[in-house]
Amino acid sequence: MNNVLLINASPNGQDSHANQLALELVTSLRYRYPRLELVERDLCAHPLPPLDMSYAHALTTATPFDSPAFEVSEVLIGELERSDLLLIATPLHNFTLPAALKLWIDYVLRIHRTFSSHSQGKTGLLNDRPVYVLVGSGGFHQGARARQPDFLTPYLCQALNTLGLFELQFTYLQGLVFGEEAVRATVEDARSVLSLEPLFNNLVCI
Repeated sequence: MNNVLLINASPNGQDSHANQLALELVTSLRYRYPRLELVERDLCAHPLPPLDMSYAHALTTATPFDSPAFEVSEVLIGELERSDLLLIATPLHNFTLPAALKLWIDYVLRIHRTFSSHSQGKTGLLNDRPVYVLVGSGGFHQGARARQPDFLTPYLCQALNTLGLFELQFTYLQGLVFGEEAVRATVEDARSVLSLEPLFNNLVCI
C-alpha cells in the first residue's frame, strides 16, 4: 500500500471527530507501511467551485478529458485513481450527506471517465479498493436509539459502487451533541470496531 486519500467533509475541519479517527487509522497503517503517503482534501477549508455551464456542456458533448472545463474533475479523479485506500470522514446533515461531499461526488462520478452507461445500467471504470466511511452525527440514525432516517449510507453506496468501488465499510459516531462522555464512548466504540479490521490491527483502543 502506497497512497491513502482522506476526504474530510466536516465544517469542523481538523476538529471533526470522524476526521481525527481517520488520521488514527492512517497512523496505524504506517506501522506496516512506513512510506505510506497521505493526500488530505478538506472540502470545507478548501471548497470546490460549483459546477458551471461549461462543465455541464462538456459532459454532454465530445469534450477531451484535458479540456479546461474538466480541470477540477481531473485533479480529483487523479487523486482517487492513485489511492490504494479511500477514507471519507463526513457528518450526516439533514438525513444525508453534506453539500461539500455531494459536490465532490459530482466531480468524480463522471460519465465516460469513471463510469460507462449502457442499456443494462452503469458500470464503474475505476479499480476497486478498500473504502472506509466514518459518519459523525449529533443524534442517532442507526440502531435501537435511531430517531431519524439515514439517506447518506444508501446514497454513498450507490455512488461509490457506480465508480467501481464495492469494498465499503461504514462506521458511525453517533450522539455527538450529548456531552463529552457520549463523545468519548462513541469514539471508543468506533475505534474498537475498526481495530478488528485486518488493515488496522495496530489501532490502539484507549
